[in-house]
Formats: sequence, structure tokens, C-alpha cells
Amino acid sequence: MSAASLPPEAYAAALAALPSMGPARLCELLARWSPEAAWAAAGDRRVDVAAGWEAYGQRGFAVHLLGRAPYPDVLAQDHEAPAVLFSHGDLGALAGPRVAIVGSRRCTRYGRDVAFDLGRDLAAAGVRVVSGLALGIDGAAHLGALAALAAGGGAAPPVAVVGSGLDVIYPRAHARLWTQVAEAGLVLSEAPVGARPEPWRFPARNRILAALADVVVVVESRAKGGSRHTVQAADTRGVTVMAVPGPVRSAASAYTNDLLVTGCNPARDVLDVLVALDLIGRGPKRRRHGSPSSPAPNPDDPDQVALLEAMGWQPASLDQLVVRTGLSPGQASVALARLEVGGWVVGQAGWWEQVRKEISAT
Repeated sequence: MSAASLPPEAYAAALAALPSMGPARLCELLARWSPEAAWAAAGDRRVDVAAGWEAYGQRGFAVHLLGRAPYPDVLAQDHEAPAVLFSHGDLGALAGPRVAIVGSRRCTRYGRDVAFDLGRDLAAAGVRVVSGLALGIDGAAHLGALAALAAGGGAAPPVAVVGSGLDVIYPRAHARLWTQVAEAGLVLSEAPVGARPEPWRFPARNRILAALADVVVVVESRAKGGSRHTVQAADTRGVTVMAVPGPVRSAASAYTNDLLVTGCNPARDVLDVLVALDLIGRGPKRRRHGSPSSPAPNPDDPDQVALLEAMGWQPASLDQLVVRTGLSPGQASVALARLEVGGWVVGQAGWWEQVRKEISAT
């Protein structure tokens, strides 16, 4: 490809890869000049822009320039939008509600299990799970989202934002997970190909996580954990922050418990997060007996009917109901929430109980 036929994105990618080029300087240059003019002024004549551009295509990587389609609208509106964005996967994965799940790399088994369950159940409910592909909480959340996809039923694709070039997999232990997320959904970075995972890139990356999210959920974080950067970025953007309650004696939950004390809503399970997203209503106060005016389960919704039949008149856990109905945890959680809004069931301490006369689909 000749230089004359190169798109602006090719010059923008070349500028981003210059050794002295950081995100702030890149934004400044591209705010003043076109990518071609900026390259003429600041570029390295020894760099073959056309060869570099061809390499992006060969690797399946895309380059997006702020202000030009198909740069993601949700990021384009942000006050700290990356001037140049690199992607691997399908940008369509961003279309839908998005929840960023963040937390400690050195997480506990409790935190890992909660992150996995939230990732799985949110994806099963059609919510895009956004995280950073780091060790610990990030990886567990994405594994949960991938598990929902493997189970079928139209689960939402995962989205990752990383702190290195798309060809520099970090951490190496997540090489397979990185590939799975790119194949099933989308991996984004503001770092050009070849960029190493330098420490400064991760706080910068966290602002993109916050900008993409409709809700940020902190699962586990220590008193000085990196999740603070994501929470601060979310606060400046008016993004709802939720925290998973943790054991009061666990250092791994010190920051999440602090968030709860300062007024963040708790994320005890997928239902709390779906409420925060306005995907389900809070409904009336939980009660033991319904009233004749309460809405009935939708006869066209076989999930609700199946759950009532599987529950019978004995308390049942979510896991038991999943086994009895064959529904995914996410599908069962959403249907249970709607039954609770209608006054047909109540949930307490992980158990669900029917409180009104069962009706059938017929």
C-alpha cells in the first residue's frame, strides 16, 4: 500500500507507537493537526507507516481514531477519551448494558467465587462484563462470563480493557483467557502494538473501564488497592459504584467495606446489580402474603412458571432451582426477581419461598 492511499488511522497508530509519545501528547497533537500532518511534524522518517499498517490488519487488530467512525460512541463522549484506540474482536460487543467488575489481583477464594458468579449471572442476563484481564478478580469475572456463553441461551459477550499492546499479553498466565475474550467479545487498549505493561498504564487504563461502565462493582480490594483508581474515575463520571460486602477481618475486603460505610450500594448478588442498572424494579417491600391486586406471573414467560412449579411449597436455593428447571443461574435470577416484584415469592439468605397460590401456563 502506498503512503498516498493510507487512511488517517495508519498515521495515528504510527504516532502512538513513537517512543516519546504518551496519551496526553498524542491527544494534543491530534487536536491540533490531522494525523498525516502530525506525522510529518513529529514522526520518524525511518518508520515504514505502510508496513506497520499492514501488520495491524494481518494480526486482526483494528485502529480507531477519535472523531471518526467506528470509534465507540460510549468512549467518544468521555472527557478523557483516548485519541487513538486499538481493538481486537467485535466492537458490537459494547452494544448493551455494561458492568465493570474490578478488584484485587491477590484475591481470596471468596472474592474469586463471587466475581465468577457475578460475571456468569450478569452475562446470562444480557449484561456485558467489562474488566481488565488481570489476575484475581478480573480474570474470575471474565471466566464467569465465558461460562455463561458456553452454557448457551444468548449470554452477552465479554469486554476487556488492557494496559499493554494487543500483542503483549499480560499476565502471561492469562494468555488463553485473553484469546477467548477476544474471540467471544472484545479486547481494547489505548497502547499501540509492542507497548509493554508499564506501571503507569494501568491507572490510565482504569479510566477507560469506568467510562465504558454503566455500573462499577468492586468485589474485593485492599486498603490501598488499584481499584481506587477505577472508583475515582467512576465518581468523576457519575457512574454508580457498588461494593461486595466482605468479612470485616479480611484485609482483602478493607476497601470494599469502606466503600459501603461511605454510602456505596452493596452488590450481594446479580439481583442487586440488575436493580442498579434499572433492568428490574425494586418492587414492593418483601412480604409474606400477596394481595389480590398483585400482578400474576406472565403466562408467556415459561421461566417464571417453571420456577414456581420447581419450588412447590418448600424453600429452595437458587442452585436447587437451577438443577430442577435446567435454567442458567442468570435466567433463574432474573425470573425470580420478577416473581418477587409480583409478590409471588420472597427471598432471604439465599433461599426462595413461594407465598401465593401457584398458577400454570395453561
